[in-house]
Amino acid sequence: MSEVILSVSNLKKSFRQGSGELHVLNGINLEVKKGEILSVIGPSGAGKSTLLHILGTLDRPTSGSILFGGEDVFARREPELARFRNSRIGFVFQFHHLMPEFTAEENVSMPARIAGMGPQKALELARELLGAVGLSQRLVHRPPELSGGEQQRVSIARALVMKPSLVLADEPTGNLDHATGHVVQELLLEMKRKYGTTLIVATHNPELARSADRVITIEDGQVTKEEIN
Repeated sequence: MSEVILSVSNLKKSFRQGSGELHVLNGINLEVKKGEILSVIGPSGAGKSTLLHILGTLDRPTSGSILFGGEDVFARREPELARFRNSRIGFVFQFHHLMPEFTAEENVSMPARIAGMGPQKALELARELLGAVGLSQRLVHRPPELSGGEQQRVSIARALVMKPSLVLADEPTGNLDHATGHVVQELLLEMKRKYGTTLIVATHNPELARSADRVITIEDGQVTKEEIN
């Protein structure tokens, strides 16, 4: 039986809205196995992005728990949690969030530099990953000089530079045309196979959802359906 890398128990998240509260997640229970590809689908506003942000420790839940490798990650203080996030979790967003003033190789190397790796070694890792995603000829180009698909490939390389246990992708093909989105989808799957990383993808893309090992549907902040592909 595969090792459970992520265990979510009765996860809830609410936000202040005027004099009341907006309940976004209403008791999510979920287990994710090491090396699994999990797709999260559901209508806009269902809580998919909020779930991924909390799984990635970018936000804290209102209540409930998340065990990462059996450890309660939110028991960590914020500086330690930030180091954990940088070293163990990779992120790919719909809007790639690359820093426009830095080159592709500098953007990819940034998590390694933040972790204390020397600049030369970090750039060597970045170049290796950019080569793996087909951008070895675009190392010193800045994001405005790259196409949308190329920028998303840079963000995938950046997500993998620290060899994280978990990669979270929030609508990674949502801002791309169909053909480019398909290229990015295949690249994500290839990178997962190559590096053995657990991958959780929130998507409206049916083709991407079908490529996962398992699909869960979230509606009104709850898991309403689960399918094995």
